[in-house]
Amino acid sequence: MKEFTKQLQHFPLELVFWIGSLVAILLLEPHAATHFSLCPLDQLGFSWCPGCGLGRSMNLLARGEFQESWSMHPLAMLAFVVIFSRIWQLIKNLKTTHNYG
Repeated sequence: MKEFTKQLQHFPLELVFWIGSLVAILLLEPHAATHFSLCPLDQLGFSWCPGCGLGRSMNLLARGEFQESWSMHPLAMLAFVVIFSRIWQLIKNLKTTHNYG
C-alpha cells in the first residue's frame, strides 16, 4: 500500500490533463450547431473571443480538413505544436527525474 501511495504522489497529473485534452479535441463534432463551452467570455455573453473555435479547428486539422480548419481559427497548428511539445517535455522529465511531481 505504501508503494501505491508513493507512486500516486509522483503521478504526472499535467501529462494526463494534456493527453486527455487532445482526446477530447479529437472526439469533438466540429460541425454541430451548438457545443459545450468553457470559455469565460462566452459564459458572460460576449460574442467574440480570441480562442473561440480553436478546439473545433484543431479537430478539423486532425481530420485533414485544412482549409476549413484555417478559416475557423488560424492558430490550430501552433496549438498542436505547443501541446505536443509540452507532452514530449513531460514524458522526457518522467524518464530523467525520479522526483517528478
